[in-house]
Amino acid sequence: MEIERNKVVAFSYVLKGETGEEIERSDANSPMVYLHGHSNILPALESALKGCLEEDITSVTLPPERAYGLRKEGSHQRVPIKHIINKPKKLVRGMTVKINTAEGAKDVLILKVGKFNVDIDSNHPLAGLTLTFDVKIEGVRDATTDELAHGHSHGFDGASGH
Repeated sequence: MEIERNKVVAFSYVLKGETGEEIERSDANSPMVYLHGHSNILPALESALKGCLEEDITSVTLPPERAYGLRKEGSHQRVPIKHIINKPKKLVRGMTVKINTAEGAKDVLILKVGKFNVDIDSNHPLAGLTLTFDVKIEGVRDATTDELAHGHSHGFDGASGH
């Protein structure tokens, strides 16, 4: 089955930086699953996967403008620690955490830790980087009516909730 709008796609990937260093990879037993055509992954990656078939292997390189954007200077802020979601026991400089913002949860980099506040860089941690996704399409199926109504997949089996 070909990847097109309203198909649920499962894929495994290795994400590499500009020099080929591995940044992250999906767990072989738990691929990334998304509803194609509904902006659930990076738009440029979604576009590149259109037309692929199950078992296809492809490599997609995205410049910063098509991945997580260019780094924005002056994006340092001081925020209360209470805004960190799922706060780890110990906060340390260089750690990436999620914070609550007016636009929803956002990944940020901790620059400095204080008693009640943290100084953060609000650029996405991968902003400014050219990224390469080495992708293997693990499965493609039709979306369920519920998935189409909700605008996202409910897992590759279609039964993983809302």
